[in-house]
Amino acid sequence: MWFKGLTLGLLAFCFTNNILAGGVETFDSDYAAFMETSGSSFFTVSNLWLLLAAALVFTMHLGFATLESGLSRSKNTVNILFKNVFIISMGIITYALYGFNAMYPGFAEGSAGIFALGSWFNPADIVTAANMTAEYADYTWYTDFIFQAMFAATAATIVSGAVAERVKLSSFMIFATLLVAFAYPTAGSWQWGGGWLSAAGFYDFAGSSIVHAFGGFAALACVIVLGPRLGKYSDGKVKPIPGHSMPLAAIGVFLLFLGWFGFNGGSVLNADPYLVSLVFCTTALAASGGALGSILFSYFLLKKPDLSMGLNGFLAGLVGITAGADVIAPGESIIVGLIAGAIVVLSIIFLDGLKIDDPVGAISVHGICGIWGTLAVALFSDAATIGAQLTGTLAYSAFAFLFSLIVFSVLKFTIGVRVSEKEEEEGLDYSEHGQSAYNI
Repeated sequence: MWFKGLTLGLLAFCFTNNILAGGVETFDSDYAAFMETSGSSFFTVSNLWLLLAAALVFTMHLGFATLESGLSRSKNTVNILFKNVFIISMGIITYALYGFNAMYPGFAEGSAGIFALGSWFNPADIVTAANMTAEYADYTWYTDFIFQAMFAATAATIVSGAVAERVKLSSFMIFATLLVAFAYPTAGSWQWGGGWLSAAGFYDFAGSSIVHAFGGFAALACVIVLGPRLGKYSDGKVKPIPGHSMPLAAIGVFLLFLGWFGFNGGSVLNADPYLVSLVFCTTALAASGGALGSILFSYFLLKKPDLSMGLNGFLAGLVGITAGADVIAPGESIIVGLIAGAIVVLSIIFLDGLKIDDPVGAISVHGICGIWGTLAVALFSDAATIGAQLTGTLAYSAFAFLFSLIVFSVLKFTIGVRVSEKEEEEGLDYSEHGQSAYNI
């Protein structure tokens, strides 16, 4: 019933606001005149690059789906895949309905705004040639929306992996919708929308804090409320619960690595040859440094080469460089990645010691390494001060944690957030979906 009500409410909102009415706006002679000028060539190439980058970021959701599936037990595979299908579709729609116009255009530069009210992404009065030519930016207004929309659902996807194998589907869907629709655009506007952190000199190129630390600390709050999986911690010891497919997990990480070239490379926001190529290099070098750092550090601590640590090391390096991929030199990006790779190993072990159960290491990869990457901007470049970076990353982490703690706690004491012990033992594929991922 709750799902039917949500669907009907969404349709009513769309019709009330004329979202499903009318056709596509046409442009006047100004647009055609611009496309005849020499400046249209760079505009066209930049616009195409951002659309390709958006497609690359989209593939990251496939990466998250396969990584989470691989690191979880086979009896929960359908549930994980279903959540990822829901997250990307819900994320794009809610970003159009509210998020884009809450996060961008945001605030006037230097206004130190905190909250901007969102609205439908395409009211007819702003679809003009001025918004679809270089007068707007090096890309069209539609391209701006679709590129940013690909980012929007990532925060909820990070949470999905951390709460895997025991979260109630309906509660997660409600929480994820609120997180993506309202919390993410509000926090994102503080920097990318010209809000108070932008005025304070905070720097986050592609989202080490705005996307990753935000998602990581949202996940931490949910995991604390939810509790660990059955049998994970017993007799004062940590019991490993292996995932069912390391090949799937590895495929997921390499898909995420590929998508990150769009995530970071697209954040240049044009096709400038120097900046795009620099960002590609720093991204790849930091990721490789992260994997090596994690492999070496985990071997030193655990005495065995751990594949899952190596895979998370890739992601740790990618998260670590995301805030400063355009301002940190290639050689120093390796150092950023190496440190991130060591941090993620320590963080995973530390959280297990606190009995915080995160099946995929999302809190450590995105939350802790997101903080490190944000601080690294001040340590390895002149783009920002350490004070501004510390303020910004703590603001994002604290806001995401508190928002998620409140919302998830309310859900816990109303409709519940965790399946029964019987359902958890049986597997969420059968209890929540009535089907199996592997019919062998």
